[in-house]
Order: sequence, then structure tokens, then C-alpha cells
Amino acid sequence: MRISQLEGKRVALWGWGREGRAAFHALRERLPGLPLTLFCPQAEAAAARAESAGALQVESAVTGEALARFDVVVKSPGISPYMPEALQAQARGTQFIGGTSLWFSEHARADGRLPDTVCVTGTKGKSTTTSLLAHLLRAAGHRTGLAGNIGLPLLEVLDPQPAPEYWAVELSSYQTGEVARSGARPDVAVVLNIFPEHLDWHGSEQRYIDDKLALVTAGHPRVAVLNAADAHLRALQLPHSQVVWFNQPAGWHMVGEVVHRGAQPVFDTSDTPLPGRHNRGNLCAVLAALEALGLDAVALAPAVRGFRPLPNRLQLLGERDGVRWVNDSISTTPHASLAALDCFAGQRIALLVGGHDRGVDWHDFATHMRDNAPLEIVTMGANGPRIHALLQPLADAGRFGLHAAGDLPHAVEQARAALGGQGGVVLLSPGAPSFGAYRDYVARGRHFAELAGFDPDSISAIPGLGVA
Repeated sequence: MRISQLEGKRVALWGWGREGRAAFHALRERLPGLPLTLFCPQAEAAAARAESAGALQVESAVTGEALARFDVVVKSPGISPYMPEALQAQARGTQFIGGTSLWFSEHARADGRLPDTVCVTGTKGKSTTTSLLAHLLRAAGHRTGLAGNIGLPLLEVLDPQPAPEYWAVELSSYQTGEVARSGARPDVAVVLNIFPEHLDWHGSEQRYIDDKLALVTAGHPRVAVLNAADAHLRALQLPHSQVVWFNQPAGWHMVGEVVHRGAQPVFDTSDTPLPGRHNRGNLCAVLAALEALGLDAVALAPAVRGFRPLPNRLQLLGERDGVRWVNDSISTTPHASLAALDCFAGQRIALLVGGHDRGVDWHDFATHMRDNAPLEIVTMGANGPRIHALLQPLADAGRFGLHAAGDLPHAVEQARAALGGQGGVVLLSPGAPSFGAYRDYVARGRHFAELAGFDPDSISAIPGLGVA
């Protein structure tokens, strides 16, 4: 649905975060006379009225009946369309869309194609992969837009002038279905991996997988770049797309630290700023996507040396009294925590895990701790006690030290004490969201930096956002 198609309809916004504000400003610019209602918490109502200069009718009571008064509700990504209120309104004819859908509809050609647009998703690694893609496109001299879930809502860059030659767009599982609903077809879609996540939003593991994969199963990209090492992706049949596999010997893959294209060694990643083996592996996805765009990926690969790592993703804050502090606040799954541990294998690690409890299974994590545990583990947050109970038998057997903390400050204190002044790594890789304790993972990472003795403002900026 294009923005012009909202003319004459009863339209509401649901959510007043950055995405909601971006939707409001885009609609006001294109359809200044369109009446708009906003559903948001009472605590945000005054700010919404002030920013909209009275152009919004603000309501705080969100019910199925209230939502059903509208033909279209433009919702923020964090609001699940599977909530009872949304389902009730949908049953009465209300259509729910997001800013992502509007952006894709605005940019699609008449045949639905989105030329020179690369969409990246996956449970882990998608932000670094999308940013690295934009970095290499710019290194080749191409004006490129970097936006989406990475921290810049697409509607904030609805019509940049001059327009970029390429778009690198990160999509979360909250947004991947929007591509299919928009009727647009990305030029290239990259799916890195699939692990259970956001089960509270999606309602079940299978629905999460289905929603995530909608980017390629329903979005019908011209080229789908898929990870051959992921079982969910290997099982896909995509008759409407050309499929390019990475992480397999015939395509782009890693042999030790060296990137190969088939049998040809291309680039040694050992001296690159990419954090973690999995991100170096995801470089293969980026190079495959560049080739799908018709570019010389072999020639561009060495430009990765100029890449600046993203904050909150295996981010080395610095060293204090012999202890290195690593901020991996974006880690929201147990598998992400395992990948973070792998980066520091053989070192004295105090790992901080736990946060919002959305019912994700930690048994696989516990199994890995039998033989690949850090020196110390500190559990925290709402699911901390559940993780702690699962790990307790292994701690009792002497596999690692185990500590319980009520919150992040207490966890940092325990980790520092557990390392005993003998040096090591304090690794914040929670494997869980920050909901409840923090506004988002960025706020959690900033607090961690502050507790470790670093300036949070100096570690927060994402390089390269926007069009350049």
C-alpha cells in the first residue's frame, strides 16, 4: 500500500517510538490533510501532542473495538499483530501495516521489483552484515543507503536527494513479513541463520521461523543468498528466486581465517576488525550479495579492513586493571552468547547472562557448558533464576563458578570480584532482551560501559547510518 492510497481512509498510528514518529512525519508530509489518531501509553501522550503540534488525536486505551474503528493501523514493529486486540480488529476488517511496508511500496517499480535493494535478516549477525555490505558498496564508490532495523527507520529516509545507487536494509523478524505484504520484491535477500527468538511476539517457534523466512518465501527476491550451514534454510524450496549458497565449498566460504570463493583463496580475515568467527563467516554472505548485484566481490573484499565495528556487538570497551570489558548487549539468544564465548576461548572469562524471560530454551547452552564453559558465569534478570537452576549441577561438579545477581550493577560487581584481580574478560552477552530493566539493548550497553568505567557516549554511535 502506497501512502497516497491512505487518502480518504480512517487511519491510526499505534506506537510513538522512533518508528511511530517517523510514520507520523512521513504521512503528514505526503497527506497533510489526513486525520490521524495515535494509540500510545499515557506517559507518552503529552510528548506526542507537543511534537505533532496538536495534529494527532491521542488515545491510550487500546482495545479491539477501538482499533476496529479504523481502516488502516500503521503499527510500530515492536507491537505484535498477534495480540488479541489486533486479531479482534483484523477480524472486523482493519488492516495492519508498518512503516517498512509503506517504504517498500513507495520504492517498488510497477512490476513490484526493488532494483538494487539488498535486505538482510537472520537471528544473529544481521546488523554487522548489513553495515559491512554498505561499507563495501561505498568503498566501491557507490552512494548507498544504510537503514532499517539497524537504527534508522526507513520512513526517515523516504525520499533522499540525490537518491542512492544501492540500499542496504536490515530487517528484523517483526518486519520481514512487511516486505511480502507490500507486494514489493527485493533485488537480493540475505538470510544468515535461524534460531528461536522473540517467541513472545510471534507466539510460537514455528511462527517465528515462518515470519522470518517470509522475506524469501513470500517476498520472492530476484536472488536469495542463504547460509548452507543452517538446517532451516537448507530445507527451503524457492522456485521464484535464484538461490545462492554461502558457507559451502562451491561458493563463498571460510577455510580457517581465509575467505574462499570455491577453491580460490581470496582474503585473509585474521587482521580485520570483524568481531567473532561468525561475523567473519558472514562476510561470505556479503560477498555473495555483492556478486548478485553484478559487482566484483573479489576485488572489494580487502576493503573490509577499513570497516568500523558496530556498538553493542562484541564491542571491546577497553581495559581496566588488567580486565578487558566487552559489550555484547545486542545478544538476545543463548546461541549468540555461545558465539560470543567462542571469540574469547582459552581466556579467563566472566560471562554475564540473563534478562527478559520470553520462554526461550537454555538447555542447549547448558550442554555446551559441559566442555566449553567460561571461568565464571553470573546470571541476572527475570530469567536469571531459571538459567541458574539449569547450570547449578554443572557448577556443583566444578565446571565453572556460578553466581546470581539481581541486576546489572550487581552482576558487574560479582564478575569483577570473581576474576580475583588476576585479569581476564568481563563479557556482557545476556542471551536475552533488555525489556523491563532497560528501554532497549543500547541503554543496557551504555549502563554496562558506565559501570565498567567508560564514557557511554563514546561507544554508542553506529557508523555509516543514512545515505552516503
